[in-house]
Formats: sequence, C-alpha cells, structure tokens
Amino acid sequence: MRELDVVGVRVEMPSNTPLVLLREVEGARYLPIWIGAVEATAIAFAQQGVVPPRPMTHDLMRDLLGALEQELDEVRITEVTENTFYAVLALSSGLEVDARPSDAIALALRTGSRIVCAEDVLDESSVNVPDEEEAEVEKFREFLDQISPEDFEKES
Repeated sequence: MRELDVVGVRVEMPSNTPLVLLREVEGARYLPIWIGAVEATAIAFAQQGVVPPRPMTHDLMRDLLGALEQELDEVRITEVTENTFYAVLALSSGLEVDARPSDAIALALRTGSRIVCAEDVLDESSVNVPDEEEAEVEKFREFLDQISPEDFEKES
C-alpha cells in the first residue's frame, strides 16, 4: 500500500463530471477518480475548512465514529474493476467497512486519517507526471484554490 494525499477536486470538461485527484506521498504518480457532485462538494468543503450550519453526511459519520469511541485508522483504496474503484474504512477496533472511495476520502479529510492505495491499483489506474509537467499540476492547484464547493451544484 502506498500513501496518497488529496490534491483536490475539479470538474472534467466537456462531460461536466467531477473528479478527485490523489498523489503519491513518495512518488510521481497521480490517481484520478471520477466521483459524484455531492461527494466533490463534501471533499472541497473539508479541504477548505468550511463548516456548514448543520452537519453533512460525512460530518455525521465522523461524529458517529466518535460517539462509538472508534477512530478511522486509514482509508484503503483496494481495487479497481471496470473503472469502478473500491475502498475500505479501517477502524481502530480492527473492523473494516466497505465504502466508495469518494465517501471514504471525504471522511478521511474530516478525521485526519491517512489514505493508502494498493500498488496494483496505482499500476493500473495512475498517471505519471514527469518533472516537466509539474507546471501543469501547479496550474491545477491554482485552479483548485479558486474553485468553490458551489461550483459543483447542478443548475436547475
């Protein structure tokens, strides 16, 4: 398993589909995972430190873990099958709970838990970014600094 950091979320054009971009902590590979708009908002809120007036689902999950005296030790992205990613929440009691990676990432950001990914998933689905392309990644980071969670809401 390799540890990952969350670079951020963005909307992929022209499909208007949100994705979360993860990066190896010790390496040059990036892992893009297409996610839903609600999860993109939840991840963006957590990254920006937005505290909603009422708890969102992932805030509720964090609070429920605390009430049950459990900690989220880590999120494990374990598998990808036909472009569908799978994850596991590894709890302090030793229990493991299946989860969508997007929900797991949103929860990890709220609990300060580490995110790890199976090596074979990275081998199959990651993108290497050579040093000369790092400027493009920096542009992406600048884009993330300017985007707000409201950008992921669907127009009526």
